[in-house]
Amino acid sequence: MTRLFSLARRFALATVSCSRCSCWRFGMFYAVRRGRKVGVFLTWDECRAQVDRFPAAKFKKFATEDEAWAFVKNSGSPDGSEGKKNELVQESQVKANKRLWESLEEEEDENAEPCAKHVKQNTESVPSVSKDKFSYMGEFVVVYTDGCCSSNGRKRARAGIGVYWGPDHPLNVGIRLSGRQTNQRAEIHAACKAIEQAKTQDITKLVLYTDSMFTINGITNWVKGWKKNGWKTSTGKEVINKEDFVELDRLTQGMDIRWMHIPGHSGFRGNEEADRLAREGAKQSAD
Repeated sequence: MTRLFSLARRFALATVSCSRCSCWRFGMFYAVRRGRKVGVFLTWDECRAQVDRFPAAKFKKFATEDEAWAFVKNSGSPDGSEGKKNELVQESQVKANKRLWESLEEEEDENAEPCAKHVKQNTESVPSVSKDKFSYMGEFVVVYTDGCCSSNGRKRARAGIGVYWGPDHPLNVGIRLSGRQTNQRAEIHAACKAIEQAKTQDITKLVLYTDSMFTINGITNWVKGWKKNGWKTSTGKEVINKEDFVELDRLTQGMDIRWMHIPGHSGFRGNEEADRLAREGAKQSAD
């Protein structure tokens, strides 16, 4: 009975989205194993566009992201050769591979700061990039962000941010975080950098992958309450990352962002590349 209730509850939960920033958590996921674009899509319309009149299209609807991605990467042979082949097809068709959206991790404390990552602001002019250089999920452009900080919380802390748009993409960047060197700051500013870059390309619809639930919770949930409380937490404490979230909140204005959580260090290319860029950025000298 408990298991049935749990399953019923899971299916009853609709996809949650903020009025402005859309943090997607639950809902149906449409997996396309064979189609114009291989991957997992959020709506039937997006899925249908990939499979309609496509020869021998293979697709299916799932209630969870892991089941959907398992279908996409499912191997038809014992040695997994077909699964590997599908991954290569997906990578060539969708330049920045859409990776697994696993269940959300346990939410972090809203005022905790375990490891913030620092981002160095780049004020150089950004060249216009052709639209076909980006990876899309429906009408939304896909980007991965990550932040890192070695010796977090110590005097010699070094933080960096990474933004990954796809293989050899001209907007991929790894830079040193300026200011206070913490892991959480790096995560927040990595998202800031991605949004700044999106705006230079006139991109207003963005699927932003991050492994930081602190950043997602902050911008989609806590910020609203913090602003009402004069930037105080529910316990009356000062918000440690106030300036960082003020900047992120400012940048999200006029943007339609779907905040997607992805587990860190789990082998998903977009996240791994963003992490690599962040670590490269952390090695740079600070301003």
